[in-house]
Amino acid sequence: MQAINDFILAAAGQPWVLFLVLACCLIDGFFPPIPSESVVVGLAAVAATAGVPNPWLLIVVAAIGAFSGDNIAYLIGRRMGTRRWRWMRTQRMQGAFRWAGRELRRRAASLILVARFIPVGRVAVNLTAGATHFRHGEFISLTAVSAVLWAGYSVAIGVFFGQWFEHNHLLGAVIAIVAAVILGVIVDRIISKVRGPLPEDLDSA
Repeated sequence: MQAINDFILAAAGQPWVLFLVLACCLIDGFFPPIPSESVVVGLAAVAATAGVPNPWLLIVVAAIGAFSGDNIAYLIGRRMGTRRWRWMRTQRMQGAFRWAGRELRRRAASLILVARFIPVGRVAVNLTAGATHFRHGEFISLTAVSAVLWAGYSVAIGVFFGQWFEHNHLLGAVIAIVAAVILGVIVDRIISKVRGPLPEDLDSA
């Protein structure tokens, strides 16, 4: 176990870790299976006791990656639409796109801000915003705010739970990630109550 902790600590202090965070957060903007939040939360948990990587720098890098990924998804939606690839044409994703289209017409600002906290939801919203030619300038502004909020939220969770496990970085990271998943489900439920339910197939993701 000590060898694993030593490895985690050594890896967390390497510059390439921040590039990994950037890449995960960027790709997650249009490909939800990439676990960007788990990466950010886990590293923040290590940073809480080890001091590496720097939590503030982690927020900045995660926010830049999230913002970039959201806007790449917007451009994909604008150029390709929402039916170009097979995975887009599944019942689940088409339900998500229909929901995103309705919500963008009703209350675009709040949708874009909260969509970053819903893995499948944010991809559907980003692609649909592009496909429906939602104003790109406004989209950029809203995704900049949502990216900073999401990055700060993810790092805060990791730091909060990670500080209790000074001598076991692996356990601290695992518990922080589990806590983030549970909080994510709670946030998802609260958003659904406030904004109205998501389509059944999206909500069960």
